[in-house]
Amino acid sequence: MRVIGLMSGTSYDAIEAAAADITLEGDVLVMRPLGRISTQYPEALRGAIAAALPPSATSTQALCTLDTGIGQAFADAAVRADAELCDGRADLVVSHGQTMHHWVQDGVVRGTLQLGQPAWIAEATGLPVVSDLRSRDVAAGGQGAPLVGLTDTLLLRGLPGVPAALNLGGIANVTVVAPGADPVAFDTGPANALLDAAVRHFTSGAAAYDESGRGAAAGTVSPALLGRLLDEPYYALPAPKSTGKELFHLPYLQAALADVPTPDPNDVLATLTRLTAVTVAGACRERGVTQLAVSGGGAHNPVMMRMIADELPGVRLLSSDDLGVPSDAKEALAFAVLGFLTVHGLPGTLPSATGARHASLLGSITPGRGPLRLPAPATVAPRTLRVAGAGAPGDGTAAAPATS
Repeated sequence: MRVIGLMSGTSYDAIEAAAADITLEGDVLVMRPLGRISTQYPEALRGAIAAALPPSATSTQALCTLDTGIGQAFADAAVRADAELCDGRADLVVSHGQTMHHWVQDGVVRGTLQLGQPAWIAEATGLPVVSDLRSRDVAAGGQGAPLVGLTDTLLLRGLPGVPAALNLGGIANVTVVAPGADPVAFDTGPANALLDAAVRHFTSGAAAYDESGRGAAAGTVSPALLGRLLDEPYYALPAPKSTGKELFHLPYLQAALADVPTPDPNDVLATLTRLTAVTVAGACRERGVTQLAVSGGGAHNPVMMRMIADELPGVRLLSSDDLGVPSDAKEALAFAVLGFLTVHGLPGTLPSATGARHASLLGSITPGRGPLRLPAPATVAPRTLRVAGAGAPGDGTAAAPATS
């Protein structure tokens, strides 16, 4: 089955579309990546997303407008991915949508909202669409995040030592697959969320992120500011846990800077980068991680990667590319896998990773242009993921990767 996965993360800088040919052979899920494309949000739409995100107030009119605009942008990305990556022969689209709110109260997720009306994608492509993948896990008592935990587990299972996968988006999340133990996955804290907010603030919007970590490299970590930021209670919560920009946003950073004035913006960037490294490393050390496969926009930040390496001496750092999964396409491919499992009647969550009462079939299905014909339900759930050689049509390498 040729599946297109669509993803836009908490940095809302681009829509990543990745395609793969996925089959289930016994208990082995075989994925052959077909490439990726990255599509920037139109500037006006990106601004409207920013204006509606917490802690800003918004309106139902704004959310309705965003649901349509994001849905149309995702539809355009899906049409392009079908033509350029699948030769017009895709079978299914899986859309994560754009997270606008992740409602966490006293460590319990009460709801999660991703916008991007799937009807626009189904109408534009003629293909069935799996969407709203997080809500079912939340309804089952789970965190609804990070949903990449199952795909990570299938990919890491069988590797030596204690392997883990780290994604550095707006929020950092880690999946740890220790031998003889149930997999665990959770958000460690901010990766680029506070960094991006700081850069936009200090440059009055002229820059969106700390390109190549240049600002952080020019600054010096402030121990006082770092200590103030590490006082955040979230870091002490047990897993499973999840967070988002509902917590880690510009006013949050400004409150810390009011307590610990740090005049040099580059010192702030250096400190925020070290914050990511310290919190990621603490989570990995606590679980005895021996090798860490990194993906996401933060993997392109050499200063962040160097700081993580400094905090984790003796831990082998590698890219998810080394495991056959392109770093910039990893989350989109992970959601393609989840959608594939859904239409084959298989659960897409691990209760040990999300804290749910049970594993769940994920998402809602929007029919395409023709009658909805689902595959016969699979009788065996996959235990491992094997990545076959990447396919040729349109690998999307000319597209700029998402920055965070």
